[in-house]
Amino acid sequence: MEFYEVIRGRFSCKKFDGRPVEKPQLDAILEAGRLAPTAKNLQEQHIYVVQSEKGLVKIDKMTPCRYGAVTVLVVAFDKNNVFTYPGEKRDSGVEDATIVAAHMMLAAKAEGVDSCWINFFDPDMVAKEFGLPENEEVLMMLDLGYAAEGAEPLASHSQRKEISETVTCI
Repeated sequence: MEFYEVIRGRFSCKKFDGRPVEKPQLDAILEAGRLAPTAKNLQEQHIYVVQSEKGLVKIDKMTPCRYGAVTVLVVAFDKNNVFTYPGEKRDSGVEDATIVAAHMMLAAKAEGVDSCWINFFDPDMVAKEFGLPENEEVLMMLDLGYAAEGAEPLASHSQRKEISETVTCI
């Protein structure tokens, strides 16, 4: 699939048909995350692949946003392995994990797999439920699967502001 087809065609799928994501597609998606750029190449991301019934039940307890996906990626980052920017008000953890997640989301579409970015959950609860290391912070979860019949983007999906409203040359 051509790159601009990928970014135009991807939408937040909110109804999956329950088919599993095949290993070659999942591997390609995870590889896209591995190849994503990170500040100072620290690669502080850690991706947890949740496919077991037990794991999916845990996710369902923490968010209503699994939408029937049978693969969920939990994206976390090592808080102790981040680059702190000048001014010491920000570090690279959230942005690097976001770049990794975005790469995986777009790779999913390129592989014919639908996705939905989930941020409606308590990150500390996810970390506790899955026994994640204390040095890791959960950023988001990514539903992966195949859209069920009738699943479509939200009505407002294709509505975009004019570029002049979001870009200023200075």
